[in-house]
Amino acid sequence: MSFFRRPDYKSDATLFIEQLKADKPGLEQSQRLGRSLLWDKAIDRGFQSEAETARVPQQPYVYQTGSDHS
Repeated sequence: MSFFRRPDYKSDATLFIEQLKADKPGLEQSQRLGRSLLWDKAIDRGFQSEAETARVPQQPYVYQTGSDHS
């Protein structure tokens, strides 16, 4: 070991997360399950392409109704 080596530093956040994982060993698995319910979805490519072709372009000024008052 080097004379100038500093002791390993761990931030408060790292210590908190390590302690939380030690207290709740199933935490990561439950996080993955929750992610799979909300985010990891199969994409229907056919529907996605239909939705993109049916998209209406947005007006430059969103609140304009399209009628001219001049």
